[in-house]
Amino acid sequence: MPPPLPNRSQTAIPENQPAVDSGASTPLARSGSTQSAGESIDNGQGRIFPCDQCGADLEFAIGCQHLKCPFCGAEKALEFQPGVEVQERDIGEMLARLTELRRLGVKDQQQTSEVRCESCGGQVTFSGALTSSECPYCASPIQRENIHTSELRVPVDGVLPFLVDYQQAADRLRTWVKTMWFAPNEFKQKGVEGKFQGVYEPYWTFDFQTYTRYAGQRGDHYWVTVGQGKDERKELRINWSFRTGDFHRFFDDLLCFASTGLPSWMTQQLEPWPLEKCQPFNQQFLAGFLARTYDITLEAGLKDARSRAEAALDLEVRQRIGGDEQRVDHVQNQFNAVTYKHLLLPLWLLVYRYKGKIYRLAVNGGTGEVQGERPYSAWKIFFTVLICLLIAAGIALLVQH
Repeated sequence: MPPPLPNRSQTAIPENQPAVDSGASTPLARSGSTQSAGESIDNGQGRIFPCDQCGADLEFAIGCQHLKCPFCGAEKALEFQPGVEVQERDIGEMLARLTELRRLGVKDQQQTSEVRCESCGGQVTFSGALTSSECPYCASPIQRENIHTSELRVPVDGVLPFLVDYQQAADRLRTWVKTMWFAPNEFKQKGVEGKFQGVYEPYWTFDFQTYTRYAGQRGDHYWVTVGQGKDERKELRINWSFRTGDFHRFFDDLLCFASTGLPSWMTQQLEPWPLEKCQPFNQQFLAGFLARTYDITLEAGLKDARSRAEAALDLEVRQRIGGDEQRVDHVQNQFNAVTYKHLLLPLWLLVYRYKGKIYRLAVNGGTGEVQGERPYSAWKIFFTVLICLLIAAGIALLVQH
């Protein structure tokens, strides 16, 4: 018999805890299925991973890091190519290749397409950067495969599998809510109500070997006494001296979020990631989760990464000049041996409403770090500022007397 239809009811949440739907999906089995795991369907437009025992669609199980059937519990080890590792790629070669393909008129395959679900026959629409989804009729996981192998798309080099499961993400969210400063009391008591969605988001990582030459001035503070009698006072003076130098610095795995779906401040505060646990790209990791391809190009990602590296180098120049103040007259940076990787990193995403306003938050699927938008209590902020002003006024009165 085929497995039952999916049960979409939410799991009960204890009182005063954030209500989050487990998001578990229960796909129909395909009767008489003879397809092997990872077989392409619909002329390469979709990919499924059927269970060898009951035919239902396998999903990636976070706890055991295997494919697992949500019905019969059968597990299947992921398929790996021996000796294959996540490698750095020469960015010059890739940019030259993309430029040549555009010159030849090759078109980007990031577009709206429909894939037929093998479980129920329904049509699943993939739009824009979405590459992995589930059937809206039977909840079977399904993937648009060739978006990752299109000639004009930069191939995915590696994927960090989900290490934090749904319940762990929900627990981290509850702790995050309780520790919020200036949050409304009602919000802290009620928590966040919404549904987590596991998503693999695209990232670029860049490696730079840099060489920097600089020239500037170091300012050292000193005090002098001027005036006499009642007019005597101390004045701050600055002794300036010239400084020059050069140094090398290596930037390893400088991350750039390759999607416009989340604000940069949120994704940067989710760092660091355990990138050492990344695996060579395998679509089996995506089974049962959403996934997106990049909509920020490799060229744009490189520009952003260079800008962030230059900001870090400017800070180091000031540190090397030293003193109490610095004047930077000239900086020349060289970027050598530039390499990149295209990675898919796991996020638990949740959108919730509070008093009619929409907020977004994300949980790092590798570490459990929580970052997101949240409401503030205007009254709490007002009274805190008022108390600080009263304390400052009291200290000033004591000093005067």
